[in-house]
Amino acid sequence: MHETNKATSPNDDRDFVTRYANFIIRRRWQVIIVVLCASLAFLSGLSKLGFDNSYQVYFSEDNPHLNAFESQQRTYTKNDNVLLSVTPDNGEVFTPDTLSAIEEITREARLLPFILRVDSITNFQHTRADEDSLTVEDLVEYAQHLTPQQLAEAKAIALSEPNLAGQLINADASVTGVNMTFQMPHIALDETSRIADALRALKSSIEAKYPVSIHMSGIVMMSNAFFESSKNDFKTLIPAMYLIIMLALTLLLRSFAATLMTVALIFLSVGVALGVGGLTGIKLTAPSTSAMTIIMTVAVADSIHILVTLFSAMRKGMARHDAIRHSLKLNMSPVLLTSLTTAIGFLSMNFSDVPPFNDLGNLSATGVLWAFVLSITLLPALAAIIPLKPSTKQSKFEVWMPAVGEFVLRRKAAIFATSALISLLFIAAIPLNTFDDNFIAYFDESIEFRTDTDYINKNLTGIYQVQYSLESGEDYGASHPDFLAKVESFSQWLRSQPEVTHVNTITDTIKRLNKSMHADNPEYYRLPDDKALSAQYLLLYELSLPEGLDLNNQLDIGKSATQVIASLKNLPSSKIAEVSERGQQWLFEKQGLESIGVGPTVMFAYISASNMHNMFVGTMVALVLISLLITIALRSLRIGTVSLIPNLLPLAAAFGVWALVNGEVNVAVSMVTGMVLGIVVDDSVHFLSKYLYARRELKQTPEDAIRYAFANVGVAIVMTSIILVAGFTVLGQSSFGMNSNMALISAIAIAMALIADFLLLPVILLYIDRPSSGDKQASP
Repeated sequence: MHETNKATSPNDDRDFVTRYANFIIRRRWQVIIVVLCASLAFLSGLSKLGFDNSYQVYFSEDNPHLNAFESQQRTYTKNDNVLLSVTPDNGEVFTPDTLSAIEEITREARLLPFILRVDSITNFQHTRADEDSLTVEDLVEYAQHLTPQQLAEAKAIALSEPNLAGQLINADASVTGVNMTFQMPHIALDETSRIADALRALKSSIEAKYPVSIHMSGIVMMSNAFFESSKNDFKTLIPAMYLIIMLALTLLLRSFAATLMTVALIFLSVGVALGVGGLTGIKLTAPSTSAMTIIMTVAVADSIHILVTLFSAMRKGMARHDAIRHSLKLNMSPVLLTSLTTAIGFLSMNFSDVPPFNDLGNLSATGVLWAFVLSITLLPALAAIIPLKPSTKQSKFEVWMPAVGEFVLRRKAAIFATSALISLLFIAAIPLNTFDDNFIAYFDESIEFRTDTDYINKNLTGIYQVQYSLESGEDYGASHPDFLAKVESFSQWLRSQPEVTHVNTITDTIKRLNKSMHADNPEYYRLPDDKALSAQYLLLYELSLPEGLDLNNQLDIGKSATQVIASLKNLPSSKIAEVSERGQQWLFEKQGLESIGVGPTVMFAYISASNMHNMFVGTMVALVLISLLITIALRSLRIGTVSLIPNLLPLAAAFGVWALVNGEVNVAVSMVTGMVLGIVVDDSVHFLSKYLYARRELKQTPEDAIRYAFANVGVAIVMTSIILVAGFTVLGQSSFGMNSNMALISAIAIAMALIADFLLLPVILLYIDRPSSGDKQASP
């Protein structure tokens, strides 16, 4: 059939959208070339895109807890560590084979990239009196040659030594640990992965040689887990998402050509968003990599609305070019509006205190907006060239939509009452949620870091740490008896706290030195009363220490301050923050010292609470902007206000369902509100735009306008909702808990929004929108 370039109505030529559609159809090849060139220009930024897997990336540069932690790290040695646990098959650490394994690990660890320090039970610097001198030596040397008596003595020393017990050896000496401290220059992006790869090679070598099993945790392994989780998602979730989208589009559109066109638009939208990210200096992180899946899921909506209307018009006998004009005229405004509201929802993530979530929002918003550009340029241009042939038979969805509309019209009172009751029940469940976080639970059990950390927490020690720097106020004041007494008192108080598993303090070392310098007399296991004596002990001890085992992790260079480190059990963020603040308060009230608890653990704990507050503000801003846009675009304050009900209820219902199936609202779940708000309004906007078109342009009654909306946009709403729910459900399978939790509650909210838009919204419209005198007679 010959394609006409004229609109279906002469008056349409004066319409901007029709003139625009005529331009796209007439200049289709030029449009395709220009759009592809622009896309390629943005795609060039992909070469600048990198991945940042350090934990510091989760904190903004002005984060006070990050600044305090980095200041303390400049005072003492860095505390980026790997805690490697060793479990002998026979359950006894102090055997020649197991201790030989520890010796080899300790020795080989000194060759690891960026290694600064290695601490183990074998190289622990044990002190003893040797007549009038002090002997400092490794606790265990040449383990294969030790007698049973020597092994028993080493075991007794290790289990009684505060620096080891509860940290590098457990209570029954069945599990031991090797703590490795690294000082990475943070220049190359693969620093943590290089360490992790080297450690895994060491682990394989040791396990093959000795009857032991090894588990690894610590800050470095956590940073590497962020990267590996993202890599796993990229290998599995992205291909799965493309497959699901292609299958869904093929089944729903029943056109292979239309499916390929849509997939091409999705591919370009994702690529351009990432390219813009590269050009603007964004580094991908575990949260921001989910932008690819989100863009793929959200960007498909614009194409579906345009293609469904186009195919529907062609089935009714309209020529292809006329159908393109008709589809653009009917969908241009709602597609623009939904793209803007979705982008606003994602941009609200900039209120977050977590930079990777800022990046996620910005990348997703960029992808959504470029998808809109492509859907009104490249898509109609391709449709004008490719001979699309819609199925002559209506899909089941097209058959069902009028029936759904009639059901709503007949049962509006029952639907309203049932919706109100169910909504109240879900809203009532919201307080059952607990607002907290657990950082280890960010990773599921498919990630080695999670299972290894759980094992170490259960069998050796806690990996969470709170670090305090206590200032004496004078050079070499750390040796003053009064100051040491305060440090000792604080250390003992920390040990009395139920959440604390171990305390590392310089006073334990000084007490041990005092005992050793008095012929190992146990009565002298106490702090010296003389400042000069303490200083001499420390100097003598430091001069005897081997390279890499100095006291810089406990004392500053001027010996004016000391660091006390408390290891904690596996706790939620609120408890970690509570312990940190409790220690700060105790120091000030009991000792007159000012010090705040710092460390990666504390930083993550505080960011959870502040992020939830900031995202509430961001959601409110997004809600106001989205409401204003809808009201202005629909030219009705009443309809714009009413639209808030089916847009906010799904969010409330989703959190109610979440309370029943999970119950923990963490930093990731708190990100959902603004983002999902921008997505769920899409369906209501499309439904309302078709409803108002029928009321204003076609002069139909509210009942017939409801029928018109279901018939003309119902299928597209169902299709986009299915793909959105499927996409977020796929992302919900992520091994990274931040992504999976955020995705699952989003999927719940989108499913709830579909129900609200199909049942509750039409009923509300019937109650508030009365027929006017100019309306045509309602359909029987």
